Amino acid sequence: MNYFQLFNIPTSFVTDASVLRQKFYELSRKYHPDFFTQETEGEQLDALEMSSQVNKAYKVLQNREATIQYLLQQKDVLEEDEKYQLPPDFLMDMMELNEQLQDAKHEGNEVKLAETKQDIAALQEEIYTPVQQIIETYDDNETPVESLQPVKEYYFKKKYIDRILATIQS
Repeated sequence: MNYFQLFNIPTSFVTDASVLRQKFYELSRKYHPDFFTQETEGEQLDALEMSSQVNKAYKVLQNREATIQYLLQQKDVLEEDEKYQLPPDFLMDMMELNEQLQDAKHEGNEVKLAETKQDIAALQEEIYTPVQQIIETYDDNETPVESLQPVKEYYFKKKYIDRILATIQS
């Protein structure tokens, strides 16, 4: 089931949060299992399945990274559990950032930690800039599938950076 079709919204990397919420509430009311208690067992199971799909779709579509992953999978650009090979220069940069981060945490140096966070924020912007237009203006009927490759690379780089950021909170 295509989540964009289920919610009757355009296929996009960026969803309108208010429209998405409105569609979610409409679909939740339409398929809520409590409204099917007097129906046949088959109809109750169908309603339960649809309700589950609506919740799952909403969870994905309200999260930008999950939406990127979902759309790339829908377009067969990204495989589930794919092991993507990131460029060596990016991995070297990540290793340096990781070392800076570990040093700052080990030393308890809040200034160095803040500087590393700024470096990470700058890197996030740097990797987003080349795909910004594709992500923000994606048109399912006009954007060629080949142009989604940079978005795939961005997705994997962003996941890598997010894992590094998670170590800051731990």
